[in-house]
Amino acid sequence: MAKGALKVQCFSEDTYIPVNKAKIIITPTGIDGVAIGNNIELYTNSWGATEVIDLETPPIKNSQTPGLIPYSFADITVERDGYIPVLVKGAQIYPDRVAFQKINFTNDDKLTRQQIIIDIPANVQVGNYPAKIPEAEEKPLPKPQGTVVLPQPVVPEYIRVHAGVPDDNSAPNYTIPYKEYIKNVASCEIYSTWPETTIRANVYAIISFTLNRVYTEWYRGKGKNFDITSSTAYDHAFSYGRNIYENIGAIVDEIFSTYIKRDGAKQPLLTQYCDGVNVQCPNWMTQWGSKYLGDQGKTPYEILTYFYGDNINLTTAPKVNGIPKSYPGASLTIGSTGEAVKTIQSQLNDIAKAFPLIPKVAVDGIYNQATANSVKVFQENFNLSNTGIVDYATWYRISDIYVGVTKIAELRCYDGNSKKIFVPPTISAYEDDIPKVPYYI
Repeated sequence: MAKGALKVQCFSEDTYIPVNKAKIIITPTGIDGVAIGNNIELYTNSWGATEVIDLETPPIKNSQTPGLIPYSFADITVERDGYIPVLVKGAQIYPDRVAFQKINFTNDDKLTRQQIIIDIPANVQVGNYPAKIPEAEEKPLPKPQGTVVLPQPVVPEYIRVHAGVPDDNSAPNYTIPYKEYIKNVASCEIYSTWPETTIRANVYAIISFTLNRVYTEWYRGKGKNFDITSSTAYDHAFSYGRNIYENIGAIVDEIFSTYIKRDGAKQPLLTQYCDGVNVQCPNWMTQWGSKYLGDQGKTPYEILTYFYGDNINLTTAPKVNGIPKSYPGASLTIGSTGEAVKTIQSQLNDIAKAFPLIPKVAVDGIYNQATANSVKVFQENFNLSNTGIVDYATWYRISDIYVGVTKIAELRCYDGNSKKIFVPPTISAYEDDIPKVPYYI
């Protein structure tokens, strides 16, 4: 057997406030959910994180050809006084990859005592999912308001995901931070063990499709109160609360604002795709085809042009919503000075109130060794390259955590402040034990 790894990190509610001393029990299971190994007991540290533990997995060859299960399974039970316990069933562990399970605890109101259960479905490549219904890639644009010209695409702060087909009014909506949504979809749709260039090409496609839905107001314009669905017949696979993968997360952090568009087009390309094995889709990207091109050493752009044609380019959105200040345009490193440095120093100091292991620094606009050391500690604990340099990915990750810690941005999870109840995804055996959890529409 090969080895993969798992890390769990716990936060309070919808913030990045870490929850320490949470008890974590990891139970390796078979595909049927039956335990096959001894429980592993862990506790979160001051970062709200466990140590990284090794778990047995199938050999990496299982993910290189269609039809085989490429990952092992683990159930994750999470408990902490003052919070509702959580059970994640079927976390998926790949060989030579770190699986990352984030837990956002819900405060225990003393009335709800039962577990919140999150049941992770199979990856699209080995699961039973409906094929994408073809659409015209060019969408009508929303009408300008008055004389205001429709602006360029903007990276949203949140994505409202409808957990069902568009007309299923009984399905809940989940309001998810945009980058977390992209990471979730990529972890559902492809394998983390595929070539990096393949993963990047697929992430670009996921980003472009998502931003097209937002920019054209495809569902909002039809009177819906969401941006996209979790149905593969219409959009992408999405699994609320599932684990993601360190390498996929790092790629998304780096390229989250870059999308594909056709020459002369204003809107992001509606990058439809299929697996290329169970479903064929001429003129679309096939996921297994992109894998084989990655094996040949093709770049992400070469992979994309192979499927979508030569008249495409990669474009970076000029604005990211929900961020206090935009990236200054160049990396910050020792010797850098100015307001951008002050911004990072100030944000790191505020983050350090929740994560005291991050060294506080003088807010003087001078990027010295002390600032670099503080950045390194941040990077090490938030799954970034430990360089001490504030590049594009690090800038926006610091911004994300700063916003989450300070609660500058409240969760935009309502259209009219109407509070309802959803039931977390479960397997049937647990249906009688599901707690009621509030959400907003």
